[in-house]
Amino acid sequence: MGTNGSTVLESLEPLRQGLPPIDPAAVSSSASCALPTRYEAVGGARQFTRSTLAGWDLSDRFDDVALVVSELVTNALRHALPSDTPRDDGDEPPVRLHLMRWTSRLVCAVRDPSHVSPEPQEQESDDFSAESGRGLFLVESFADSWGWHPLAGALRGKVVWALFRLQTD
Repeated sequence: MGTNGSTVLESLEPLRQGLPPIDPAAVSSSASCALPTRYEAVGGARQFTRSTLAGWDLSDRFDDVALVVSELVTNALRHALPSDTPRDDGDEPPVRLHLMRWTSRLVCAVRDPSHVSPEPQEQESDDFSAESGRGLFLVESFADSWGWHPLAGALRGKVVWALFRLQTD
C-alpha cells in the first residue's frame, strides 16, 4: 500500500471536462493500493476505500464511492487482464486503486494493463436483474462523471476514473 498517486494524476487530463484545471500539486490527500489478481481483491478495495475515506472525514460518501470502486475493480479484473495473467500475488500486481481528494472533489481511479476502451455493454433486453453487464451504468449513475485515459511513458495500460463532487462548507 502506498500513498503516491502523482503518476496517475499526470494521466487524468480528461478530468478537465467542464471543471477547473486539476493541478497534481493541489491534491490535498491521495492514497493508493496494489490489488491482487483475484476477485477477492474487490473486498480489499472496499476496505481500503472505507479506511481512506474515514481518515479524510468522508465516511458519509462511502456507500456511493464503494459501489463505484467495486465496479471499476471488478471490470479491471474481469475484462482488462489477459487470460494468461497469473491469478496469484506476483511481484507487481497489474491492477492498482488510487483515491485522490481535492477540497471539492474526490477521484477514484483504477489502473490496469489493457488499452481497450471500457464501454457499457449493450443489454439485449431491459433485464436489470441480470447478473452482469451493468457496471459502467452504475458508475455513471452514482459518480458525477467518469472516463478513461490511456497511460503513456513507462506505464502501460489505462486508468478508468470516477469523480465525485464534495460538499464544501
